[in-house]
Amino acid sequence: MAEDYESMTVAQLKEVLKEQDLPISGKKSELIARLVDANGGTDAADETTADAPAEAPSEDGWDDEDWDDETEQVYVVKQKPVLDETMKAALALRAAQKKKTPSFRRTEWFRYKRLSRSGWRAPHGMDNKQRRNYKYRGSLVRIGHGKVAEARFLHPSGFREIMVHNIADLETVDPETQAARVGSTVGGRKRENIYSRADELGIRVLNRRRDV
Repeated sequence: MAEDYESMTVAQLKEVLKEQDLPISGKKSELIARLVDANGGTDAADETTADAPAEAPSEDGWDDEDWDDETEQVYVVKQKPVLDETMKAALALRAAQKKKTPSFRRTEWFRYKRLSRSGWRAPHGMDNKQRRNYKYRGSLVRIGHGKVAEARFLHPSGFREIMVHNIADLETVDPETQAARVGSTVGGRKRENIYSRADELGIRVLNRRRDV
């Protein structure tokens, strides 16, 4: 019955409601529900539901609703270095200084695409505007832009980076103040062994890959 009402227009539904002395206000879905209730469609649906056989449980004893295909990913907190108050203040000051440091770009980096990726190069031309400190040509690299000496060469997390190429290199790493960085030429199999050994020693790996 409801399927027949779905194929009818709103005007046709209102005509049927008028014939049955029912209210004609509301949306199409409301009009259809009103007609179904008036014709005893709800009772018929309840009887159909009651007569339907109950679903037999699966042979393996598992219900589809209880099954979860997605495995929960446990978040592992990254290891933090052991720092004193002086080093913490130095790292905070370095971060504040970095926000004010200009981006150093070589002369005419905007003119040629190959120069925009080459980083900084000091200008040497006799009439070079950047060398002569013209403001619109960008800042020069000077010693005054240096950061705090105590926090120099440290990772933003506070660790001192140690380059690692094999498992033996991990034995000299101090887990409290140093972190390992695996070399880019290390293969996947050796890299996986380095990760496992680093976890055993409690050493943080800064460039850990997710696919290994």
